Amino acid sequence: MNPCSSAYSPLSPSQSSSGSQTGSSEEASLWILTAMWTAFAVLAIGFANGCARTVIVSDGSPARIGPDAKARIYARVDGEWRLSESEVAIPEGWYLVPPRFVENDK
Repeated sequence: MNPCSSAYSPLSPSQSSSGSQTGSSEEASLWILTAMWTAFAVLAIGFANGCARTVIVSDGSPARIGPDAKARIYARVDGEWRLSESEVAIPEGWYLVPPRFVENDK
């Protein structure tokens, strides 16, 4: 048999002394490699999600806007709170206060 006839492996299973063991060994190695890459990807995604930190401000304390803040905001129009259709740039240093700090005419 021609040793160059197999494009994948220099030894075809018929030429190998342990043909069935080589296949299962390769499958096991491939499975382990796949499992390792999958575990790596899951851990990397998990750690990447932890990079964004959200801090909840308690109801009793006001907060101040940081740099480059943009958000959709509620504005009082004709005595009614309406949500803006687009984001608005909010100047750095403005205060955010809980709703109970604001007079609300109903």
